[in-house]
Amino acid sequence: MTLPSSLPDPASSAVAVDEPKARASKSSRVPAGLGLAKAKPRGVAKKPGQVALPTPARLHFLDRDQSILSFNERVLSWARRPDVPLLERLRYLCIVSSNLDEFFEVRAAAHMTAQLSNDKKGAYTDLSFAALSQRVHALVDEQYQIYNHDLLPALEKRGIKTLAHGERNVRQRAWVRDHFVREVQPLLVPVGLDPAHPFPQVANKSLNFIVRLAGRDAFGRENEIAIVKVPRFLPRYLAMPAAKGSKQQHFVSISSLIRGHLVDLFPGRQVTQFSQFRVTRHSDLAVDEEEVKNLRTALRKGLQQRHYGQAVRLEVSAGCSEFLSDFLLQQFGLPPEALYRVHGPVNLVRLNQLIDLVDGPSMRFERYLAGWPSQLNAGQSFFDRLQQGDVLVHQPYETFESVLAFLREAVEDPNVLAIKQTIYRTGARSELMELLREGVRRGKEVTAVVELKARFDEEANINYAERLESVGAQVVYGVVGLKTHAKMMLVTRREGNRLVRYAHLSTGNYNPGTAKLYTDLSQFTADPLLTQDVEQVFLHLASQNRLPKLHKLLVAPFHLHKTMLEKMEQACHAALAGQPARIFLKMNALTDEALARGLAHASQCGVQIDIVVRGACILPAGVKGVTDNIRVRSVIGRLLEHSRVFRFQIGDEDLLWLSSADWMNRNMLRRVELAWPVTDPHLKQRVIDECQTLYMSDTRDAWDLSADGHYVPAVVEHSAKGRALPAVSAQATLMARYGRKG
Repeated sequence: MTLPSSLPDPASSAVAVDEPKARASKSSRVPAGLGLAKAKPRGVAKKPGQVALPTPARLHFLDRDQSILSFNERVLSWARRPDVPLLERLRYLCIVSSNLDEFFEVRAAAHMTAQLSNDKKGAYTDLSFAALSQRVHALVDEQYQIYNHDLLPALEKRGIKTLAHGERNVRQRAWVRDHFVREVQPLLVPVGLDPAHPFPQVANKSLNFIVRLAGRDAFGRENEIAIVKVPRFLPRYLAMPAAKGSKQQHFVSISSLIRGHLVDLFPGRQVTQFSQFRVTRHSDLAVDEEEVKNLRTALRKGLQQRHYGQAVRLEVSAGCSEFLSDFLLQQFGLPPEALYRVHGPVNLVRLNQLIDLVDGPSMRFERYLAGWPSQLNAGQSFFDRLQQGDVLVHQPYETFESVLAFLREAVEDPNVLAIKQTIYRTGARSELMELLREGVRRGKEVTAVVELKARFDEEANINYAERLESVGAQVVYGVVGLKTHAKMMLVTRREGNRLVRYAHLSTGNYNPGTAKLYTDLSQFTADPLLTQDVEQVFLHLASQNRLPKLHKLLVAPFHLHKTMLEKMEQACHAALAGQPARIFLKMNALTDEALARGLAHASQCGVQIDIVVRGACILPAGVKGVTDNIRVRSVIGRLLEHSRVFRFQIGDEDLLWLSSADWMNRNMLRRVELAWPVTDPHLKQRVIDECQTLYMSDTRDAWDLSADGHYVPAVVEHSAKGRALPAVSAQATLMARYGRKG
C-alpha cells in the first residue's frame, strides 16, 4: 500500500539513537537487581583472537505511534480487497475503528497534553500531536470513503441496506415509530442545559446527541442546548420486517431511529440543529502499586473512573454546525485538531452488530474447522504421550481444545495433586476458570497467578480471582511493579513413589475465543529440567524470593533482554570471523531501543537478519550503511499474527526460542515474561518451516518495510518466462494443511 503523499513521512519524525524517548516514571523503573550488564565499549575485542567490533553507525528510529497508524493502514487494505468476502471487508473496517479507539485511549493523552501546553521539547510535543492528527484524519477519511463508496453500494446490490428516515416507506416508518415509542423513548432522558443543569458527564465512547432548540421551555426561558444520552445496552442496529415475498434485508440504526424522532423528545420546542457525537477518553489505569495496600481494591475504584478520563477525541456528524461542534470542543477542553467530522455512524465498531444480523453465508469467510494437533491421538492420555516426547501445537490451525483437554484430564485424574496456572486474558466466559474451580473441589492444590492489570480485562480478572478464592484456590497477583504476562501451566502428578511435573507453555493467552483468531505456538512438555524451571518461576511469583539459576527458561526482567543482546553480539563476532551468522525474529512489536540498536549494529557487522513484525516497528530496514542486511516485513491476514519466535544461527549453533514477549521495553523490563528453547530437532524444524520459511515466502498478505519507513506490498515472484507465479499466503497454506474437512 502506498501512503498518500500528503501524509508525514514516518522517517522525518524519527529520533536519533542518542536522543532516547524513554522517560523515567514509577511504572517504568527496573526493580533493584534487574539491571542489564553494562554495555562494553565498541571497537575492543572481548576475547583474544576475536575481531574488534566496528563503531555503530548513527541510526534514526522510526516513530512508534506513526508505525502503529501504519499498521492500521495495512489492516484497512483488507476492506478494499475484492478477493475478501463482502461482510468480512466491513468487519476489517470495524477492526480499524476498534484499533483507533484503543490508540486514542492509551497513546494520545501525552501528545494532547503537549499540544495544550505548547510543549516544544521532549518525547511528546505540539508537533508530534499535529503529525498524528493529520495522519489519523486521513485514515478516518479513507475509512468512510470505503464505507460509503465501496461497501454500502456493494451491500445494496445484494439487497442489504440500512435505511435512513427519508428512505423508509409508510409501513416502515410506522414500524420504526412504534419501536421508538415502546422500546427507546422511555429510556431517553433529554437534559436541557442551564445553571441548574450543567453539561452532563458523558462516558467514554458512548453515543449521544446534542440538540439546539428554538422557542422557550416550560418556564419561559430560552435555554437552547440539550443533550440526549443513548444507553449502551440498546442494540445499535435492528432488522426491519421484510415485505411478503421480498428477499431484501433492511435495517435501521439506533442513531437514525432517534434522529427521526428527536422532536418527540422536546414537545413545544423547535429542533433547529442536531448532531450525534462521541467522545474518546484516556482510559489507561494508573495505580501507584507502591502506595496501595490492596491492589484489587484500588483497581476496582479506578475502574469506576475509567469511563470519565481526559477527553482526547471528539467525533460528530459531518453536517454538525460549527456552533455545536465549537460548543462541544469547549466543554471537553479539546483543540480543533481533535474534532473528527464523519460521513456516517460515529462508531463504526458497532457495525459488527449489523454484520451478525445479515443472512449471507457467501459474504463471509468459509468456516474454518481447526484440526486436532497432529502429534496427539484423540483419547490418548496426555501424561502417557508426554513421556514419549514434547508436543507442539500451532494455533488456531490446530485446535486450542487440546489445551482444555489437558487441563480437564489433570482435574479428573486422582493422581494429580497440584495445578498451577497464570491468568492474563481468558475471556468473558472461561471453561478454563471453571475447570480450576472444579480442581479445588476435587481436593487438588490449585494456584492461580492472576494479572489484575491486564489492560481492559481488569474487571474480568478481578471477578475471576474472587471466584477462585471463594472455593479455596490460592490466588496471587504477581510482583509489585511488574505485569505477569508469562503464559504457563504446571501439573504435578504422583506416579508410583515419585512426583512428575508436566507443563504447558504458550506464546498466547489461555482464551478460547481469541485462540480461534490469533496465531500462537504452544508446547506440552514433561522435560524434567524445563518443568523444574517452570516450578521455580511459580514459586518466585508467589513468594517473591530470588529466582535461582534456571536450566532452560529465560525470564524477563532478569535474563531475556540481556541474553538477546549477548546473542546479537556473538553473531557480530561470528560474521566478522567469516562464520555463519543469521537472525530470524517473529513478534508483534519491535520498539525497544537497545534491542533495535543491537540489530542495526549486527547488520553493520554482516549478520543477515529477517524480521516478521505485525505492528509497531521503530527499526528502519535497508538503510545504506546502517541496516543494509535487515529485512522487515509485516503479515496482515485473516488471522491476527501473535506468535513470537527468536532464532539465532551463530557458527555451529542454531538456537530457537518461543516466547510470550515482544521486543518492547515494557515486555523486557517491566513484565514477567518467558522464553523457552525448542530443542527437539523435529519440533524445531517444524517451527522453522511454518514460521520462518513460509512467512518469508508470503507474497499475498505480506508487506515489506522500505528504508524511508513506508510499507509496500510484497513483490509477486515470476517464472523464468516472466509470468507471475501464484501468490503464496502463509496463513492460507497452514489452514489448508491442518484444517478439518467438512
